[in-house]
Formats: sequence, C-alpha cells, structure tokens
Amino acid sequence: MSYTEVPGARVPIRMWADPTSVEDGAMRQLRNVSTLPWIEGLAVMPDVHYGKGATVGSVIAMRGAVCPAAVGVDIGCGMSAVRTSLTAGDLPGDLSGLRSRIERAIPVGFGLHDDPVDPGRLHGVPASGWDDFWSRFGRLAEAVRSRRERAARQMGTLGGGNHFIEVCLDEDGAVWLMLHSGSRNIGKELAEHHIGVARKLPHNQDLVDRDLAVFTADTPQMAAYRNDLFWAQEYARRNRAIMMALLKDVIRREFGKARPTFEPEISCHHNYVAEERYDGVDLLVTRKGAIRAGRGEYGIIPGSMGTGSYIVRGLGNAASFNSASHGAGRRMSRNAAKKRFTARDLAEQTQGVECRKDSGVVDEIPAAYKPIEQVIDRQRDLVEVVAKLRQVVCVKG
Repeated sequence: MSYTEVPGARVPIRMWADPTSVEDGAMRQLRNVSTLPWIEGLAVMPDVHYGKGATVGSVIAMRGAVCPAAVGVDIGCGMSAVRTSLTAGDLPGDLSGLRSRIERAIPVGFGLHDDPVDPGRLHGVPASGWDDFWSRFGRLAEAVRSRRERAARQMGTLGGGNHFIEVCLDEDGAVWLMLHSGSRNIGKELAEHHIGVARKLPHNQDLVDRDLAVFTADTPQMAAYRNDLFWAQEYARRNRAIMMALLKDVIRREFGKARPTFEPEISCHHNYVAEERYDGVDLLVTRKGAIRAGRGEYGIIPGSMGTGSYIVRGLGNAASFNSASHGAGRRMSRNAAKKRFTARDLAEQTQGVECRKDSGVVDEIPAAYKPIEQVIDRQRDLVEVVAKLRQVVCVKG
C-alpha cells in the first residue's frame, strides 16, 4: 500500500489512510497544518484521527519552526517492549495474582511512588546520567519549578487513559513484556505552559488556527521550548526504563524457578520532535501519534486492550519522513465510547485477557479503536512485521 496525495495549501498531504474514511474534523486540521508558512512536508498515518491542537497520526516537517500543540501535552509518550525466555507453558492458569503484583509494583492512574525510585537498585537501568538529568530541572520553565518532588516520585509510574502495561504472547508462544507511557504530569505542565506562550506571539496572530501557533528559530522562546521539550522527552524515556525494570523484577520473583532472562529492549517515542535532514535540508520533524521507522529500526504498534500488537522493523520510506503509525487509532471519542458501550460489552470484548473490566475503562474498549490489522496492512511500504503479540494481562490506570 502506498500513499494517496491530497492537495494542501503549501505542501501536498501524503496519506497512508483512505481520505474518504477520515473524519471531517481531522481533514480540516490537516489542511490547516498545510497552510503554515514554515511547512516543508506533511505525512498522515493510517491510524489518523482528530486530536487536540493537531491531528493524531500526523508527521509534520517544518524548517526553522516547531508547533508545541502539534507535539501534544504528553511529550515523549511512547512504547517499550522486551521478549523474555518464558513461554506460554510457564504461565499459570489464573493470571489475576500476577496482575495484582504488577499494580503494586508500578503506581497507575494518578498514583506515584512513596519515595523516588533509586535507579541504582534496579537491574538493567543505566546508573550514569541521572545526576545530570535532575540537575537540569532548575533550568526548566519557572512555571514548573515547584514540581521537582512530584516529578521525581512520578518517575516509574504509568498514568491513565490509553497507557498500559501488558504481558503478551507471540505466535511462537514466547512471553513479551510491553508498556506505554510518557512524561507524566511534568510533561503536561511544560506543554501547556509553552502552548500558552506560543499563542501570544505576534507572528501567530493571523494563523488560520491559533492551536497551530509556533516558535521560530533563533528566538528566546524557541530556545526555552527546545530546552524543556528535550528534557521532557528524556524524562519519558527514563520513566519507561524504570517501569520496565520494575516489571522485570516482578517477573523474576513470580517465575524464579524458570530463571527468566530478557532480550534487549525495544523502545520508541510517538509524541515528539526530532532534528532530521531530508534532501539536504535540516528540518524539525514532529511526530504526533507516529513512530520513527528508519531502515532497520525496530518499533511497536499496539492495538487495543483486547486485540493485540505488532513489533515492526522500519523500511526507511523518506516519503513518510521515515515514519509509521503509533497504534490502531481511535475511531470514536472517549465520550462517545462511554455513551455507546457498557462494562458488559467491555468484558465480552476482552475475554481471555486478565484486565480491568469495569465502567472506569469503558472508553478504552476495543470497539472504540480501528482494527489494528487494517492499520498494519495500509503501511506495508513503511514497516515489516517482526512479531504479532496478543495480550494475556493488561494493566490500566
């Protein structure tokens, strides 16, 4: 499947989704992005849907500018996964105890650790770099400086919404660990602060959509945003590393007799900015609901809490700015899902998965998402499938 080109104001919109299937609000957002004076290219992934500020499932390449709302408020949100030496035969018939132990080890929802996690006591977490990372907190926006302790205690926590921790099986019966989270509250507060700053700048007053307000190169506002953005992206990466280490510790204790081992982790952001070069031009590439899929690079494309996920390897398609989708993508809003489905529907659609099945997570019901197999099929020129996973345990906040 290759892309369809839809006319845009300044650049064509390259779509790996069927344009006729994309809701009007999302198409309007994409056309608005194509009007930005700094735009160099726009690629749309097959999981595209309407989002706050900018469309989820979009890759926006700009020269000398970046739009904080297009990054989103969960800066650095992404995925991590690891294949273990365990097999399906090592798992007990009742997985409720395993889910409970994971939930005790890793705070979910609004939860946070009683005390900051010491990375030095965890297997597999690099001990170096932590002092430098936290020393830079004092150079973040003044609006968040009082959040230092909370940010430290939220390091290694899941959050809520579509974030999750899963135990999965691949088609060979191997057990995988997988999780999805980002920069927690500190990333959200940094994003909201800078979005507010950008909206007030004079050069953004005549934009077709004020949510697309940008920072431009060689300005103090851009320098401040880049500083905070890259710190928050690092926070998100470290947050996932701490959680994965805590999850591995649970698995070691639970399956000690099997002496589980773990392959190298696969990790990828899907709400972030990267400095990349295309056709000899240095660009700031914003992926909101998209992963980098350079040639040979591994990535993770999850479905929903009842439909499985894919481990993929990038094909390096420059037309998509070396990108692929970040998941299945929603086909209805959270409010619409809550109105349409019940806890009973959720239980039916998550049969065989040890997970929450109450009304508090009905908005995450599989039917609220696009079919993951169709999403994968539409990007065969962007990634190749390495493994297909199905979850047997799913932890949500």
